[in-house]
Amino acid sequence: MIVRIVQMTFRTEAIADFKQLFEERKERIRHFGGCRHLELWQDSGNSAIFFTYSHWESEAHLNHYRFSEFFKDTWGRTKALFADKPQAWSVVQRAVLE
Repeated sequence: MIVRIVQMTFRTEAIADFKQLFEERKERIRHFGGCRHLELWQDSGNSAIFFTYSHWESEAHLNHYRFSEFFKDTWGRTKALFADKPQAWSVVQRAVLE
């Protein structure tokens, strides 16, 4: 399983537009082949910073989504709202530390 975390910083006036876009598209993303989980997080100290947190069955499933027309359209609309360059990480959980 791959965990994908994407950090995005939005222009203040574009936050509502991003939230609406996410609401409109989240179920389609959740039902995209290989997606097991999707959450949207908002930074507690800066309301313009959001993170998507998603689980994918494999890197191949994630890449199938990332190269889809649906993703290209969604990402294009999202990028237009940015105030700063996004950051993304794909990680694999190896162990739970207690």
